[in-house]
Amino acid sequence: MPVDHYENFPVASVLLPARLREPVEAIYAFARGADDVADEGEATPAERLVRLDAYRAGLAAIERGATAPDPALAPMFARLARNIHAHALPLQLFHDLLDAFSQDVVKTRYADFAELLDYCRRSANPVGRLLLHLYGAASADNLALSDRICTSLQLINFWQDVGIDRAKGRIYLPADEMARFGVSAAQLEAGRVDAAWCALLDFQVQRARAMMRAGAPLARRLPGRIGWELRLMVLGGLRILQGIEAAGHDVFRQRPALGRTDWPLLAWRAINYAKNT
Repeated sequence: MPVDHYENFPVASVLLPARLREPVEAIYAFARGADDVADEGEATPAERLVRLDAYRAGLAAIERGATAPDPALAPMFARLARNIHAHALPLQLFHDLLDAFSQDVVKTRYADFAELLDYCRRSANPVGRLLLHLYGAASADNLALSDRICTSLQLINFWQDVGIDRAKGRIYLPADEMARFGVSAAQLEAGRVDAAWCALLDFQVQRARAMMRAGAPLARRLPGRIGWELRLMVLGGLRILQGIEAAGHDVFRQRPALGRTDWPLLAWRAINYAKNT
């Protein structure tokens, strides 16, 4: 379970009940496809925004009960429409995802943590909310806990990918916090790891960890296979944070990620979950 963009939610996992695999795949196809439009290939920003507008037109068609106007996207949106209607999924959550993807095309810096949280609200939190609607567990309390987990997963992805994002011209570290710790954009460009950098990234790691732990009760609350899936997501995210620390916060020369040797440990921790979060 890599903590990597839209890989950070279950995709037809064997742990999911069979009845949920089809809608989860439909949500994933939408999110993965739109994310790739915003982030992959050699298209210009203007071209990316036009293609994302085609996704918006597809959502508008679902709302009208019509076919997506772009023939290339029509099969994916037909499948999505079936599952949105079958499970009463809120369309606004899909619009939120598209807003975040469009923001990624044009915005490469964040002034403060509040700006970053607003991005996470639209880029990550809708996924958890959609899954809770599928599970029939979308209470206000559960949604709040899910938001903490999903935002934490998004932040963890940012901190493990500082070097990758830097190469794309993006800095997700809040500018005011960079200034407070004495880290400049030029230092990120150079990939220089010093005491100031370690202090800044440790601050981000500890905040993401606290947020994940604040949302973790949801993983104990949900039953059966769904609870197992969520426990592995939570524990996998926490494991990535341990990897960042073990690397001495040098995410420029090595990207902390989960490997084969992590899985037995994560499975054991999932079984003994109450004692490990």
